[in-house]
Amino acid sequence: MSMRFTTKARRGMVAVGVAAGLALGVAGCGGGGDDDKQPQASASASRTGGSNPSAQEGTDQPLAELKGENGLLLKITSAQRDSGGFVTVSGELKNDGDDAVRVPVRTAGDETEITRHGPSLGGATLVDSASKKRYYVLRDTDGRPLTTTGMPRIEAGASIPVFMQFPSPPTDTAEVTFQLPTFASAAITISG
Repeated sequence: MSMRFTTKARRGMVAVGVAAGLALGVAGCGGGGDDDKQPQASASASRTGGSNPSAQEGTDQPLAELKGENGLLLKITSAQRDSGGFVTVSGELKNDGDDAVRVPVRTAGDETEITRHGPSLGGATLVDSASKKRYYVLRDTDGRPLTTTGMPRIEAGASIPVFMQFPSPPTDTAEVTFQLPTFASAAITISG
């Protein structure tokens, strides 16, 4: 009987710890002040260089291209802020090398909770230099990263679609630096 009580108590403590961690994470990601003017500035910053914004949105011009190990190339095609307080970074991972390769295990980062769920892009971060904050890939309630997981071996010349979801920086932040272990860093613009 005492073992059953101990197990229930542990589960309750874990649930309270997870809830408290999520509450702190959401509170730490909140922005503030003058939200009405800032999204317009973000949207216009992401469309520089074109006289017709609707034509610009339909192009395949990537926000950034990051070179990685063994001929891997990550093309980031969008960084979209949504109303739920998230930023989704999407793109494709291409093998520009001559041989088939697997995505390096290090791209999952070094957090035990993320790495135990297998290969992923869970080590990705967004860095807001102005606010001196780093945003990590979000996780679900089981600790799985909200990113592409279980990536197959990529044949030479082939590519796979990828995504990563982060807490949203404040709405007045449009420029961030995207980082992924084993890849170069790049500045990207958040739209929306």
